[in-house]
Parts: sequence; C-alpha cells; structure tokens
Amino acid sequence: MTRPIQRMARAGLLGAVAAMAMTPALAQQTDLSKRPSLNFYGVPGLIDMPSGEALPDGEFAVSHARFGGISRTTVTFQFSPRISGSFRYSGTSDWNDVVPSNFDTYYDRSFDLRFLLLREGRYMPSVTLGLQDFVGTGLSSAEYLSATKQVLPGVKVTGGIGWGRLGTYQDIGTLFGDRPEIEIGEGGKFNSTQWFKGPIAPFAGIDWAVTEKLTFKAEYSSDKYVQEAGRRKVFKRDSPFNFGVEYQVNDTLRVGAYSLYGSEFGVMASVMLNPNRPPNPGVIGPAPTPVGHRPSPVADPDAWSPEWIEQDGAREILGTNLAKQLDADGLELEGLSLTARQAELRFRNSRYDSSAQAVGRVARAMTRALPASVETFRIVPVVNGVPAAAVTLRRSDVERLENAPNGAQALHRVATLSDGGGVSAVPPVPGAYPRFNWSFGPFVRTSLFDTDDPVLADLGLRLRGSYELAPGLVLRGSVSHRLFGNLDQAVVEEDPALPQVRSDVARYDQETEFALDSLTANYYFKASQDIYGRVTAGYLEQMFGGVSAELLWRPVESKLGLGAEINYARKRDYDGGFGFRDYDVITGHVSAYYDLWEDYQVQLDVGRYLAEDYGATLSVDREFANGWKVGAFATITDVSSEDFGDGSFDKGVRISMPLTWFTGVPNTSSVGTVVRPFTRDGGARLSVGGRLNETIREYHKTRLDAQWGRVWR
Repeated sequence: MTRPIQRMARAGLLGAVAAMAMTPALAQQTDLSKRPSLNFYGVPGLIDMPSGEALPDGEFAVSHARFGGISRTTVTFQFSPRISGSFRYSGTSDWNDVVPSNFDTYYDRSFDLRFLLLREGRYMPSVTLGLQDFVGTGLSSAEYLSATKQVLPGVKVTGGIGWGRLGTYQDIGTLFGDRPEIEIGEGGKFNSTQWFKGPIAPFAGIDWAVTEKLTFKAEYSSDKYVQEAGRRKVFKRDSPFNFGVEYQVNDTLRVGAYSLYGSEFGVMASVMLNPNRPPNPGVIGPAPTPVGHRPSPVADPDAWSPEWIEQDGAREILGTNLAKQLDADGLELEGLSLTARQAELRFRNSRYDSSAQAVGRVARAMTRALPASVETFRIVPVVNGVPAAAVTLRRSDVERLENAPNGAQALHRVATLSDGGGVSAVPPVPGAYPRFNWSFGPFVRTSLFDTDDPVLADLGLRLRGSYELAPGLVLRGSVSHRLFGNLDQAVVEEDPALPQVRSDVARYDQETEFALDSLTANYYFKASQDIYGRVTAGYLEQMFGGVSAELLWRPVESKLGLGAEINYARKRDYDGGFGFRDYDVITGHVSAYYDLWEDYQVQLDVGRYLAEDYGATLSVDREFANGWKVGAFATITDVSSEDFGDGSFDKGVRISMPLTWFTGVPNTSSVGTVVRPFTRDGGARLSVGGRLNETIREYHKTRLDAQWGRVWR
C-alpha cells in the first residue's frame, strides 16, 4: 500500500498556527458574538449539525474534534463573503471489528462547499446551502439547507433539512428521487448523482452565549451514523440529542466538551485566523526617513542649476550617497541613470513583503540624495537581474503629498506604471556583481493526512546558497541533512499502472540522510517589451534534473498573462546524489494567468505531465494585500481513474502566509504547504523554482495597487 507524501513548501506553518493559538491576539481582536463557532465537521454549526451562518470574509480555520472512536481534522477557508471551502481528514477506529476490511482505523479525506444564500436581517435568518464530502469516498456525503437567526441577545436558533447522512434519522420523505448507494473507497469522484436525492430529515438546535467566552449548545441530530453506529458498531447511538459547552480562550483558540448521542463524550479545539486581522498591529521596524524638500528656486537658484551633470565624478558621488540611503532601508542599488532633469534608479528588495513600501522607501531616498534639478523619478525594481516594472513619480508630488490627508491615494493617482525596460538599458553600478547569498537553518518535511498515518515528519538542517554572476545569471544550490524523523517508514507501491514520477518520493527519504536538494544554473532575460524569459538547467528538484525553458508575456498593467514552458526531465537516483535513473520525459505547458476582481487569480495550464499524460490544471487563488494566499487546484488528464488510483485525479489546496503577518517585522519570506488527499503519478508537474509569473507579478499593477496603502510607511 502506498503512503502518499504531502510536503511542507516551507517549514513552520503548523508551528506558526500553534503559536498563534496559544498567544493572546493583539490586532486580532474582533466582535466574537458575530463570528460563528464551528461544529465537529469544522464548518459553522452547532455540535454535529451545520448552521446557516458564514465565517467572516477571509477567515481561515483549523479544527480537530473526536468522539466515539471518530476523529476529524478540518481546514476551512471563507473564500469570499458567500462561499467557503473545507478539506477534512477523518479517522474511524475499530472499522473492521464487525465487518472485516483492509483497515483497522479507516482514514478518509473529503471536501465541502458552502454557499451563503441569505444574510441575516431584522426578520430574516441567514441561510446556507451546503455540499458535504461532494468529492470523496462518500462516507460523509450530505447536502443541507440550514437557517440561523438570533432571537435574543446571545441566543441563536438553527433549523434545517438534510440529505445523505443528514437525512438518515426520522426522515420526512423525498423530493428528487432515490439516492444511489455510496461506494466506500471509490474516492476522488464527484458524487453529483447523489446530491439532494433520497430521504430528507430535519435537524435543529440552539446556541446560547452566556458571556463573550462561555457558550452552551444543544441540538437534535438527523444523522443516524448508519455505517459507524449501525453496520460497524464503532459506537452506540442511543439518542438524537447532543449537548455541549465551549470556551473562547482567546480570539484565535476555542475549546469545547460535549455529550453526544446519549453514549459518548467528545472534545473539540479550533483555531481561527484572518489575514485582515494580523496579531501585531502595523509593521515593526525603523521609521522611514523624511522626504527631503528642495529650497525654493527663487531663494536658492544655484541649488536648481543643472550644471552639476557636467562635473567630474558627480554620478559616482550621487550613486554612493544613494546606495547608503537605500542600505539603511535594507534595499540595494542595482543601477543608476542620470540626466539633469530625470533619474532612473534600479534596486533590489530583499526586506519588504510590500512592493509598494519598497518603492516608497526608494522615492524618499531619491529626494534626499539627488540635486534639486532632478524632477522625474523612474523607480525600477529588479528581480533576478530583470527589470520587473517602472514606477514614475514627479518629485514635486512626493514632496507635496508626504503628509497630505489620504496621501497614498493621492500619490497613486499621479504615479504612472510602465515596462521596466531592457536588462542592459541601465548598466549595473560598480560592485553590484558578482553577489553571493547564503542561509543555514532547520527544515521540517512532513507527510500530512496519509492513508495510514495522519502525520509523518523529518527534521534536519539545510544549507542554501546563490551566486549572481551578472544581471539575470544566477547559480543556486541547496543541500540538506536529515537528523531524525519517520518519513522513511512510508511504504511505496511496487507495481503502479503509471511511471513512478511522484508516488515513490518516500524512497528519497529511505536511502539517504544527506542529499543534494537542487543545483541549478538560471538565466533570466527580457526577450522584448512585456516578454520575459527563463532557462534553468541542473538538478531541478529532489526527484528530477534536466533543462527547463519558459517565456511569459505579461504587460505590467494587464490582468492577463500568457506563458509557455518546455522541459526535459530525467529521474534522479534515490540516494540524493549526482546520479540519474533510466526514466526521462519531455513535458511542457501553455499557461494563462488572469487577475479576477479584487484579490482573486485564476490559472490554467494545459500540456504534458511527468507520467507522459496529457491534460489541464485549473487553479484558483485568493491573495490578500498583505501576502496571504489560499487556493485550490485540480488536474484532469487522459489517465483513467482506475490507473490513477485512490483519489481518481490530482487535486488539493495550498496555503502561504507571510512571516511579516506573524511577526510584524519586514520580511520577504513566508510559510506554507500544499495538501493533497493523495500523491499519485497522474497529473504530476515538474517543480522548478523561480517560474516567471510568480517572480515578476509582485511589481505589476494588480499587486502594486493592492499594497499601495503602505507606500509611505
């Protein structure tokens, strides 16, 4: 049996969430009476039943509940004010005690969607339509329509009807025909033929917030637990009534204890975070230097003279002064072009997670270091040696608006955004290249929500380095040493239907403790205006080496980007060294990227994958102004669901949280993870660092506009 591996994109996500739960929140403070609590399925609800409420927009929740041999761990995200999605990992012990099966503890993965149909009004309740386990094994499959209304201060009542497992106790009939039988184990398929079919049963309950921290709950459940209590005898269901008490420890952590179904004791804990409520108000760090104001040309006409441009050494002196100003803000001078009236400054940002804040710091430095005759600032951020965009400001506007009411919005109205120009248009300043960076620290590699073990993990040390030889030419490498852990206990399928391109990832942990993670030569360039290019060669990732080439068309003010990538990849040896195995493949994709309204992006990739299958991947992400990013993806290829194996097709959710949000200290790093129900070989794509869209879009219009409120910070 294969144990799929879901790996941390960067170490620390689970630790960061745990730390948030145990730490009293600062800016997180909110009106708790208006925020719904979660039920045992990790969605807004009572105890085991759903409510008609929705979480605040952007809310991210992690919950763990257990009773009667059943445990559920759920991640829920309020993707928009009306739509939320959940991923759940459940375990049911003693599964084969009565009915023999391959499982002692049966682990199951499922996805939910909830739609808020009506918001609560003076007389109307909030109403939610829910699809529970709509793509999964069907064990938890249900649909429901639930309504919730506050009837007294602190008192809310909920009533609803359910289908599927929520229609199994004391049903009142059917509306849309019989419900097909579920096939436990046929996971990963959309079970739309079952939706809203079969018996309907009512459920109801009450939620009484005695104080802001203490809440009592009671409910009538319409779930008969046909499999767990009936067929499998995992627990005894003596009553449809459930009771509970919950305590809000702080703004993020909530705990509860419950009496369920007349026979069981249950507990639950939930952690809620919101990108719009950081734990630390503002950003900690040195205040920006004040804008330098020029004297009046009437009072000091000599200061405004353009003759400085003819003086020997003037450019070098100004470049040195600017480099010092930028260095104080954690920025690096890349290039400088000067005329008597205009300056183009190219810079590297390795400190600020907000691109607009970096631009604002550069503008301040230019007002303090450049002669008074220079009126036009052209500020060009450089990423991997390539100009990403150009922000043009009038110096007089910077001076005038620094302390003006709504100064950020006013500066935004007069700023212009354009293409950053060619790589060689402004030569790098002396000393900009070559440039060496390195880092050394711990790493955590995890397997989450595995078929047989909920958590497998390794802890080790990793050394990373990069050497920039010239603009756009970068050497990168990473080595790691595993100290201890249990990822090597994962079992690899011996006779897969497809070439093993991902399902044997565990062997890379089993056969070595020291590994070369990656070693690449990277060349980034501008093919022409709005067209970016990348070539990467070497040991691309843990499992593959080869050559990758990419072109991206993305105008700085466009919501649309189009890209093409082609790769030659060869499977690496399991020992993590320099050798290769026999398997090689040519893969490639054409991609479309589009920024939807507000914070949403959609990406479509069509092409050939590592197992020589053809298909497409659709991704939808929500990216907040502060860098939080939560999304989901699904890949459908010409691999049949039978050949793919458990899960039927590749899908998952991904989360990335900026460290600045947690610490308040400016930082470009983030923690995150990608969670897949199963890691299989179908729909697997080569992992290449530094793909172009993710590299340059931070300085394009959508992201600059979202973050412009920090331009004066």
